[in-house]
Amino acid sequence: YQLIPKAPVDQVPIWSSGYGRTDAADGRVFKWIFNAPTTYWSQASAVIRYIGSQEGGLNNLRGKKIVHIYHNSAYGKEANPTLEVLSKKFGYKLMLLAVDHPGQEQKATWLQVRRYRPDYIYMSAWGVMGQVAVKEAASINFPMDHFIGNWWSGSESEVRPSGMKAKGYKSATFNGAGSNWKVHRDILKHVYNGDRAKALENKWGEVLYNRTVVGAIFNIEAVRTAQNRYGKKPMTGAQMRWGIENLNITKSRLKELGADGLTLPLKITCSDHESGGPVIIQQWDGTKWSMISDWIPVMKDVVRPMIEKAAAAYAKENNITPRDC
Repeated sequence: YQLIPKAPVDQVPIWSSGYGRTDAADGRVFKWIFNAPTTYWSQASAVIRYIGSQEGGLNNLRGKKIVHIYHNSAYGKEANPTLEVLSKKFGYKLMLLAVDHPGQEQKATWLQVRRYRPDYIYMSAWGVMGQVAVKEAASINFPMDHFIGNWWSGSESEVRPSGMKAKGYKSATFNGAGSNWKVHRDILKHVYNGDRAKALENKWGEVLYNRTVVGAIFNIEAVRTAQNRYGKKPMTGAQMRWGIENLNITKSRLKELGADGLTLPLKITCSDHESGGPVIIQQWDGTKWSMISDWIPVMKDVVRPMIEKAAAAYAKENNITPRDC
């Protein structure tokens, strides 16, 4: 958040992939900021769509009780406006429960959960908060398959401390879990010299490892895009910014890279620095994460107008003239 006004001054693009302020997706206002492939607001809309699918349709959410347990920070609060808008749209009851950093003490939070008896819990955790929340949910026998974390609440770190007690816990993600892609075999061969034990020691195939692989693909392809225009040489910040803004990773290119399905095709434009990519749900089976849903479209009809309204307010407050894209 604090780096956003510095980026245009230093002429260094910021690619906060799946994190940071969501309205930075409006490239007309935030020329130097990118948050592709998706954002917290889009993620929240996809999670609500997923919950609706579990209930037989979004119309069946009316009267349901959903709790958002969130890290008491700008990050944790990001999803709240979207959840509130969708609560009015679909008629579910929303309770917002903040957890102060670092989140090791949550007894009071989970006492409220037990009293409220929600149908679903969505969580935006950070650090130790996630694993504590999973333990607390298990301790009150909350149905884990109705407990869905965001993508920073869905790594091995959140669930391994609880082991089988965390079985059924779900999270949203924008990258696949596991090591069944060709890119993983290439990494095993060329980085670890075929030493699977060494690869696993370095978290090969784990959720955040895979997210790093996806991030590397995005960044390297952006460099290629920039170099195709400016020449095969080190890129300046401005040239790199152009490369990101004109990035178009196709399905065929992902296949070439051995990452088709690990993530989805990505196209960034002048006005859309998010690309509004779908989200997928993964579930912990007690030992590993597995993807259990199709890629879920985000509610662009709800989220994009919110982004544009918030970005316009930011532009006015900071005397920024939006670009004509």
